This record gives sequence, structure tokens and C-alpha cells, in this order.
Amino acid sequence: MPDSKFQQFLTRENAAVVLVDHQVGLYSGVRDTGLLELKHNVVSLARAAQVLRLPTVVTTTAADSMWGPLIPEFTEVLPQGTDVIDRSTVNAWHDSRVHDRIKATGRKKLIFTGISLEVCAALPAIAAAAEGYDSYVAVDASGTFSDTKRETGIVRLQQAGVIVSDYATLMVEILADNAAPEAGETYEALDMAFAVLVGQISAAYSRQS
Repeated sequence: MPDSKFQQFLTRENAAVVLVDHQVGLYSGVRDTGLLELKHNVVSLARAAQVLRLPTVVTTTAADSMWGPLIPEFTEVLPQGTDVIDRSTVNAWHDSRVHDRIKATGRKKLIFTGISLEVCAALPAIAAAAEGYDSYVAVDASGTFSDTKRETGIVRLQQAGVIVSDYATLMVEILADNAAPEAGETYEALDMAFAVLVGQISAAYSRQS
């Protein structure tokens, strides 16, 4: 395996997903991307992670007061009985329950998303990297409250050596083989518009032949 984390690939055996603070109160302030697209991307990432059987850690902060519950679209796709960790710390990594649950996955490559990008996703990703984990952030499954926050958040992530990508690329990298039995279900979960269109075109040609 290459020595540099930037040359190593995500796999089903080395990756886990950490979804931080996808709560209604925080979503109400998102301004750097469309809410429908953001919700779509978060839900699609969560669904694909389940298809690929990736350990997934879900957190909220001040769910009973300041920031409210998880957005319903996300809650609907979580496996029944998912234990969501509600905390008070700004940085999810600083909550011992979150830290211990991530450590218990045994995975060294962590994919983070969060609302907001520069706090909920970036701060634990940077903290994890400082402890020797390889941190990734799916920027299109994270949102924040201004374009400036988004731009400076991404710069800070890159300065800290966190790998930034998009939700679909990370999951397809983990899928690795389009001949895998889970490939069709993975792409269905990702719900990429162009891929759906290609499938429709292919199906139409198949009916004609």
C-alpha cells in the first residue's frame, strides 16, 4: 500500500462514515447550497453507506433545545434502532462517546459530513487527522451559512491535510467494481441524475432490440 494517504483508496474494510448535526435548526440557516440538493446528497450518502455496509456514526448537538431533531428525510433512511449521540461539545470529536464509538469501528479512514461544514464537519475531521486517522469530508453533503464560510472552511481542511471530495465519488471509490453484486443498489442509492438517465437510455435501447 502506498505510504501517502493521498494515494490510498477507500475500501469497505477501512472506511467509516460520521454524520454530524444534520438538524432542522441548522438546515434553516444554510445559504451556500440549495436545501433540496443538500438533503438529497446527505440521504443518498447514508443509503449508499448502508448498501456497502460501512459503519456509520450519527450525532446531534442540543437536539432538545437549540438545534432541534434530525431532518426527517435523514431519519427515514437510518436503520431502525440507530443510536444517535446527542452532545454539548462544539467539536464532536471532543465527546468521549463519539470518539469511542468511532474508535470501536476499527476503521482508520473516516468520511465526515456536517452542518455546518467549517465547524461540524471540519473540526472533528481535523481532530481525527491529528490523532492519526485519515479524514475525508464530503463537501456536497455538508452545508453552511455563507459562501465565505464554505470557502474558508475548505481551505482550512486542506491546510490540515483532510481530503475533500463529493459524496458520490467517495462511495463509488468504495464500491470499486461495477460487477459487484451491490453495484446496482449502490448506484440506485446514490441517485445521480445522469446515471439514472443513462440507465433509462440503456433500457430503451434494450426494448428496441
